[in-house]
Amino acid sequence: MDPVVRVTGLTQGYGARTVIEGLDLDLGVGAFGLLGPNGAGKTTLLRTLATIAPPGAGSLEILGRRITSERSARRARREIGFLPQDFGHHPGFTVHDFVAYCAWLREVPARQVHRDSLRVIEQVGLADRRNERMKALSGGMLRRAGIASALVGSPRLVLLDEPTVGLDPAQRLEFRELIRSLAEDTAVVLSTHLVEDVSAVCREVAVMAAGRFVFRGTPAEMTALASPGTQGDTALERGYISVLGAGR
Repeated sequence: MDPVVRVTGLTQGYGARTVIEGLDLDLGVGAFGLLGPNGAGKTTLLRTLATIAPPGAGSLEILGRRITSERSARRARREIGFLPQDFGHHPGFTVHDFVAYCAWLREVPARQVHRDSLRVIEQVGLADRRNERMKALSGGMLRRAGIASALVGSPRLVLLDEPTVGLDPAQRLEFRELIRSLAEDTAVVLSTHLVEDVSAVCREVAVMAAGRFVFRGTPAEMTALASPGTQGDTALERGYISVLGAGR
């Protein structure tokens, strides 16, 4: 099966500052975990995959089509759901207004917008809040509305940057179940600091440090790399800390 995403020789940065250099990545259907410390380049990579920031060098393909222009990027965005860590919204919008507006931005056919907005709002547990204004939502509810905005329209590629921030333990369990279901036929990239979320839903994980991958494999393979005496509350955390230490 062809990959949903193919990145080859990616170099990316801001002005004269290079954040990512020479990165290769192929992603197919399934959940892919992206771990790394602050400043490692995770958000920069997600913004590139979302076609918000064009590659400084190298190539990006989404669903077999190379992104070479704003026109090709716009076409690809119809199949991309992206939840940034800090997402904007009009405070006067209701939850339904916000999700429907995101569907419109992704060019979801007008006849499907209302029905699909209701579907994803229910998926994230906000059906009883769909007519509540965004400014009245708690932090956890606001995050769930953001997740719904990334899922509306059934995109083939879903990019989630710290999606469980503000969710309580029960909501995080519900989120994990949602991602498991979604990953059956969708490529999902989950960027987080919470290694337990990665362990629960991702069949593959990569660790970024200084703009490059210092590890890529299964959670079990990362767990096996834990060095004796390494700090961490779980075996996977100890493996993660060991990988970071070896990669620096």
